[in-house]
Amino acid sequence: MEKKYTHTTPADIENTSMRIITEELRSMGITLPEETAPVVKRVIHATADFEYANTLSFTPGAMEKILSCLTSGELSLVTDTNMALSGISKASLEKLGIPAFCYMADPEIASLAKEQGTTRAYCAMGKALFDSKKGPVGLIVGNAPTALIRISEEIRNGNPPAFVIGVPVGFVNVVESKEELYELCLSMGIPAIIARGRKGGSTVAAAIANACLYMATRSLDPRARGWD
Repeated sequence: MEKKYTHTTPADIENTSMRIITEELRSMGITLPEETAPVVKRVIHATADFEYANTLSFTPGAMEKILSCLTSGELSLVTDTNMALSGISKASLEKLGIPAFCYMADPEIASLAKEQGTTRAYCAMGKALFDSKKGPVGLIVGNAPTALIRISEEIRNGNPPAFVIGVPVGFVNVVESKEELYELCLSMGIPAIIARGRKGGSTVAAAIANACLYMATRSLDPRARGWD
């Protein structure tokens, strides 16, 4: 017998998924803070991994500060991968007037990385923070721990980002770079969202960015984004 699916429209699928996530979190005895719940739930929605309810960490007041940056009309965003960039809502960026970039394919960055014997991500974050002198920049890192290492170095050099989403995935330098950056942002009052431990990825980075953008544009409900 052919299976009859009851949820088939995009808005219905997303809203039903969010209800299921909320119910399962409740059954686990997990109550998320109101200000961070949309971010955590969207990451779980993107990954089907409830561990993020415990491992996503937010510096104090991070969401309020990030949303203020997103609605300021002065911000630009830089990601560490084109995959993360491609997953970020272009309609939301356009609505807020926010340009978004990834420098990983920039020939200048490739040449610099080869010259310095380091990664493109490391050099790309340096370029992003140099360019931030022209205006505030939010950094979104889902793949490269060396990007976080460079961000920490630039913060110590007095060149901080407006905010940072740091959720690289992997086994080498991943946990250490996340912990270092989180503690540094905590001490310096820089808004940050960090995925503790080994898990993360470009999909997680884009999910966090989109949750923040949807909150900033009051479009957490997909119907507010024009979805049926």
